[in-house]
Formats: sequence, C-alpha cells, structure tokens
Amino acid sequence: MDITSLHNARVKEWTQLLEKKHRDKNHKFVVEGVHLVQEAFQAEADIECVAYDMDKGIPAELKHLRSNDAEWIGVSEAIIGKCTDTVTPQPVFAVVRKRSVDLAQLFSIENSMVMVLDGVQDPGNVGTIIRSADAAGANGVILGHGCVDLYNPKTIRSTMGSFFHLPVVEGDLLDILPQAKQAGARLVSTSLQADYTCYEYQFSGSTWLLVGNEAKGVSERVQQLVDDTLIIPMRGQAESLNVGMASSVLMFEAMRQRHYTK
Repeated sequence: MDITSLHNARVKEWTQLLEKKHRDKNHKFVVEGVHLVQEAFQAEADIECVAYDMDKGIPAELKHLRSNDAEWIGVSEAIIGKCTDTVTPQPVFAVVRKRSVDLAQLFSIENSMVMVLDGVQDPGNVGTIIRSADAAGANGVILGHGCVDLYNPKTIRSTMGSFFHLPVVEGDLLDILPQAKQAGARLVSTSLQADYTCYEYQFSGSTWLLVGNEAKGVSERVQQLVDDTLIIPMRGQAESLNVGMASSVLMFEAMRQRHYTK
C-alpha cells in the first residue's frame, strides 16, 4: 500500500501524533529513523505501522522485518516531512501503541534501583537519564507530573532506543512514592544540605533515586517523603552539574557499589 496525498486520513492522524493531546487520546506515538524503528521491533513493541520513503524503498536494515504483523506503507518524502519533527527527516518512521507498565512489579523487585524525576522539563535531560538508567542496569524510570512528555519525539530520540529496554512510567509521585516506601524502598534525593556524599552513601537494598526540576530542584511535597539526601562532591570550579549528568553519576556509583566492589 502506498500513500502520496498529504490530505489522506492516515497522514492527518500521524501528523496529529506530534501533539501530546493526540498522543494521549490515541495511546500512540511516533518513532523516527532506522535505529529507533529497529529498537521497537527488537523490544517487541506494539507497532501499528511502518511508513517508509517509497522512492528509496524499505531501508536495508529493516527488510528482514517485513514479515512482521505491522503494516508497511510506502509514502512520499513530503508526508515523512509532515509527520516527523526533525529538520532533515529520516526515510522511515513507525507508529507505536503505548504500553502499560505494572507498577506492582517494580515495587516487588528486591534491591531495585529506580530513577525518579520530579518536574524535569528538558527532553534532552530526560532522554539522557533514561539512557543512563538503561546502561547502569536500573529497574525502571518514573516521570512525575511536570516532567516533559515521555512520548515527545525529542525525548524518544534522545533515549537512543533505551526507552524500549526498561519500564518507564508516568504518574503522580505523591501516590507512587508512598507505595514504594511501604514496599521497602528508600527514597534518596540530591540536596546542597545533604546528609552524605554519594561516595560514602551505601546504595544497598531497594533505592529510589530522586532528582528535581532543572531550576527549582525537587518540589517541597515530594522532598518531605525523602529518607536520605546526597551531594555529589566537586573538586573543580563548575557551579553545578545538569540533572542528566548528576543522575548518571548517582546511578553509576550505585552500580559500582553493587557490582564492582570486591
């Protein structure tokens, strides 16, 4: 099946998925480019369709996936440009149905490490944190209210596919965090008035690491739920680390302690 008209009903629906309200309403989102489409297939995501540049054909890296249940649709370059948000669009995108994550499973993991974001608004920071969480072996990432939309194309792109490798949940931290504590997790946040440095703190047992908004930090109501506060010591003259870097430092220190100490 090929589509060439920008006014086609399918094209209109795909274009709408660039807006959060339509992603929420339809429970779908778009992933752009060969790499992310590959990642979606490898993760057995619920892919509705793959649209590719009909003049260039299905990218070689994806041809072996053609037998999959997803619908494959040839489209014009203009349609790809309209349905994606990159300046120079890649020759393929996929429409993926959102998956639901069972929070109870996260609560039940022994010695879990979960990254919790409170009001982090930059898509690049959120993507970096999800990618680092994947690399450091975290069990999941939770995005509280006030965070950038997880399914924003910029957020998805900046995860470099890690979005598909671990559970990522959007929800109300004032509802989720008390349940995590009840299940035995310790809540740890960064603070300038910290109890410990991240290098003396023992990241044992279930540890949920909490970071806040780029400018304001963790909100007051969420901070009241925190058990311990940490600071990342710095020897140089930089005033601070951005939230993506700080999260990465904490997760990799937790990983080092848990897996790389004799």
